[in-house]
Amino acid sequence: MQNPEHYHYENSARAAGYQLIAGGDEAGRGPWAGPVYAAFVILDDNHRIDGLDDSKKLSRKRRRELYGQICSRALAFGIGTASPEEIDRVNILEATRLAFQRAFAELRQPPDYVLLDYIKLPWLQLPHQAFARGESISASVAAASILAKEARDRYMEEAAQIFPKYGFEKHMGYGTQAHQQALLELGPCLLHRRSFKPIKKLLPDENLFTATYR
Repeated sequence: MQNPEHYHYENSARAAGYQLIAGGDEAGRGPWAGPVYAAFVILDDNHRIDGLDDSKKLSRKRRRELYGQICSRALAFGIGTASPEEIDRVNILEATRLAFQRAFAELRQPPDYVLLDYIKLPWLQLPHQAFARGESISASVAAASILAKEARDRYMEEAAQIFPKYGFEKHMGYGTQAHQQALLELGPCLLHRRSFKPIKKLLPDENLFTATYR
């Protein structure tokens, strides 16, 4: 069942006169490889989805189930990404903001209020609220965290077929011991974030750093 407290922020926004409330969250800021993802979701308050929670607290099976329910039952949703190259060019924070902007552009109808897991989006002109642990205390933000996490995991599983020796389908690009060992043996591939210290130290030649994306 859905915890009624998870709708506190949505209910407060509606009490203030807002109707279409979007929750936003990201996935993949910390990994050494792969894009960063962001999502926005406008839930239908008349058809609530049970079990929404922080995507990291859910099993993969449950995330997949909720992903399908959110996509079919939400009033609107949008998913955006920023590539490893963009992360290296502008830094991970600005790339995350870019992914959010792209996700917002994918919404088939614009919200009039936005709830965010704690991040500032300078381009966002709508009334909004950002707070820590948003995916644990807001159903809309939780739904966005599920879409972002599941969409990114699916991307990394597909990428593992192109770069099969790195184990992306297991660690999703995060800095596990197995990932570190693969890097030592194989070196970075095109999915690796070359501005991140664990990767950058494997690329001492500045020319190699810039030539990778030619």
